[in-house]
Amino acid sequence: MSARRDTGDKMGDCELCGATKVSTREHRVNKAMLAICQRCVGQMNLAPKQEAPGLAQARRTPLSKPKSRGFNRNNVMNKQEKELVDNFAKLILSARESKGWTQAQLGQRMAETVNIIKSAESGKPPSDSVVKKFEMILGIELMVEASSDHQSMIGQSSNSRGMTIGDYLKDLR
Repeated sequence: MSARRDTGDKMGDCELCGATKVSTREHRVNKAMLAICQRCVGQMNLAPKQEAPGLAQARRTPLSKPKSRGFNRNNVMNKQEKELVDNFAKLILSARESKGWTQAQLGQRMAETVNIIKSAESGKPPSDSVVKKFEMILGIELMVEASSDHQSMIGQSSNSRGMTIGDYLKDLR
């Protein structure tokens, strides 16, 4: 009788490659649970994923509260105490490039997808939690005190469409 550590491994046949009398482990493949050998686990990249360094850092910050659906009262931008700087996209891009990272590398460090990085660098405002990750990982400041000197022009010029209800509602926020 061998003293095998209880890791969930069992001796059996691999249901992927057909290897017999090998150590197998239960893995979910699509919607099915299969007994798979270690060779297939490595080839199909089914090993447990390591936590991204940015995710570990984000969990240690006070912003790691559970997210609620709907209006988030803790959202800094909703409270209008702080606002995202106008040139946030350029700041993120230049800070990433100065570190020599690709968008994928930054996303991995932040535990975010490449699409989140791309959309932020193209000018789409990210959520507060993503802004905090950018600030922490890149060492930049993206949120500043809200300024109350916002002005809107009402009227029409030759290239203006005039004020719409959407413009009015935007000013109310």
